[in-house]
Amino acid sequence: MRPLREALASYRRHPLLCGLSIGAVGLSLVILGMFGLVAYNMGVAIGDVERRVEVVGYLLDDASPEQIRVARRELVALPAVEEVRYVSKDEALANARRDLVEFSNVYGDLRVNPLPASLHLRLREGFRTPEAVSEIAGDLEAYPFIEEARFGEEWVERLFALRRLAAGTAALVGGGFALVAVLLVGTAVRTAILARGEEIEVMQIVGAREGYIQRPFLLEGAITGLTGGLIALGVTRLAYTLVRTRFDGLGSLAWLPERWVIAGVLAASILGLLAAVHSVHREVGRAYGPW
Repeated sequence: MRPLREALASYRRHPLLCGLSIGAVGLSLVILGMFGLVAYNMGVAIGDVERRVEVVGYLLDDASPEQIRVARRELVALPAVEEVRYVSKDEALANARRDLVEFSNVYGDLRVNPLPASLHLRLREGFRTPEAVSEIAGDLEAYPFIEEARFGEEWVERLFALRRLAAGTAALVGGGFALVAVLLVGTAVRTAILARGEEIEVMQIVGAREGYIQRPFLLEGAITGLTGGLIALGVTRLAYTLVRTRFDGLGSLAWLPERWVIAGVLAASILGLLAAVHSVHREVGRAYGPW
């Protein structure tokens, strides 16, 4: 209980300094939280698009029903394939008339259906990379009754390039703001150490152990990080609610997963603790000698 009492006493002795430290940490984490919210929703949107990635194999007109049945059975057994759907010539024409409205008159006047039947392969999660999709397309084209297999190679590559860019940007920005938070907490703890210099020196003289002197400062750093994290969580949630309320078109905007929220608040507390550890060893050791 003593470390907690002393940590709280530090807040009472230096309310302005501690308040500014918590506010600055909270502001850094709010920006990080906003970016995380945007990055998460981008990931959700990209994931929705990824789930639509399909490999389509166009059949020759002389493909027999038995060949198609065998191919579907073999293809669906592949680890990467989630579903194999057969689209007949008539169904392909009906889809074209429905989806391509600008060509509805052309398709309506046709006496012979020019569209081929096809096999549509939906892939499992984890197998939607350009390399995996290309490999599945190759397996599909190996059947002699498949005229051509398509999957939009350039589109798939751009999709995954966007995902890699989003992940890299999130890591860079997240690391930058985490560093800012560490520096702010470290500054607050170092200031508290300097303000209590004489008290620390007396405790060293009377033989106080290292852990006895350190614990209040470490706890102060953890509390500062935790408080800043909770403030950032509240502000981020409020901003999310206001945006959804103000813009009805963003009704599909998703809130962060619960595990992200818990991990973020705990990470803020741990960052505060680590910053305090660094500051305690640096400032006390430099100013007052080794403990």
